[in-house]
Amino acid sequence: MKIAAIAAAMLLAASLPARAADVTADDTARFLAGMPPSADSPLTPLTKDPAWQRHARFFDTAFAQLEQRQVSKIRTWAAANLAAPRPTMFYMFSGPDFLYADAFYSKATTYVLSALEPPGSVPDLTRLPRGGVGAALYDVERSLGSILSFSFFITKRMKVDLRAGQLNGTLPILYVFLARSGKTIRNVSPVAIDDKGTAYFANENPGPNAVRGVRIVFAGSDGVEKTLYYFSTDLSDPGVKASGFLKFCATLAPGNSLIKSASYLLYSGNFTTVRDFILANSATIIQDDSGIPLGYYSAKKWRFFPFGRYAGPIAEFPGRYQESYAELFRRAQPMDFGIGYRWRTHESNLLLSVRLPDDGSAGPETTSSTDAPPSPKPPRSRTPRPPAPVEPQPRSFFWFSR
Repeated sequence: MKIAAIAAAMLLAASLPARAADVTADDTARFLAGMPPSADSPLTPLTKDPAWQRHARFFDTAFAQLEQRQVSKIRTWAAANLAAPRPTMFYMFSGPDFLYADAFYSKATTYVLSALEPPGSVPDLTRLPRGGVGAALYDVERSLGSILSFSFFITKRMKVDLRAGQLNGTLPILYVFLARSGKTIRNVSPVAIDDKGTAYFANENPGPNAVRGVRIVFAGSDGVEKTLYYFSTDLSDPGVKASGFLKFCATLAPGNSLIKSASYLLYSGNFTTVRDFILANSATIIQDDSGIPLGYYSAKKWRFFPFGRYAGPIAEFPGRYQESYAELFRRAQPMDFGIGYRWRTHESNLLLSVRLPDDGSAGPETTSSTDAPPSPKPPRSRTPRPPAPVEPQPRSFFWFSR
């Protein structure tokens, strides 16, 4: 009996490290997203917790409503208007918003997201203290509240939410969006960029001013392997000039760009470097009016396809109204989804800008739309004012309830 007891103890001890190793990133992502992990995952017993079951019901409802109301319509719009997207897509000022990156540019194979928020980490959820799982799941729900309701993260609130609780940073949110977008995570690793734009994926020293982030290798239902980069970096002129972030991005260019709910930072003279990079390295740019002001586009290099209605900035961003934008959108095509700070469908605007070949003729990325207006001559360039240090505030209305 003693020998049997010792053998049993040794077997249990040997099984503990293997148990931790079996908690894969994909199972963790599915668990956080309220989706069942694989049957043999150590996380599967935790799905019997009433807190997880409530969380799963909440996310099932919220994401089903979001899919019907908006995301499926964005995919339809993108399929109709983006004829030949590039393999790379850039999403500056994104936060952890892979959901809309994938919805607009589902055919990309490399996604580069960047914002100030740190990537953070996801602990082994099987080792959380009693009651810790329910608290962690609530933190995830709270962090996603504004984007599920309004299509954008509220920056001030996100800074608090992504630093609270057992889960921190953007990685848990990226996990949820990947899982709910039908992706399978194959590998997750830290990444750092030195001042020359060289990426480091192991423990090498990238030197001072390194930009740090995470690389996620994943696949969709078709099995095609793709890469998502998220970098925590300062995109202001002093920040990008001191780092190699844009040099790294240049190795993946040209690509396509998405700019959404960007606090009108690209109107400012303090973000000229990243603005110039986007214009120089994008084949197409999809933006709401918080993106690049129309006057910075060259009418000889771009063709514009406006959609929706331009109602001007919300009250929290005074002084950002563009007469040239209003003129362009007088002949805009309709769209059936909301996006950006004016998230209601009848108030939203979206501008698709397509770069023309050097000879000025329409290139392979040209939208399939045929009745868009010609590119207007941009207004005389003026020095734009820096944006006021204010943030959009949510309204009390939510699309879903708990």
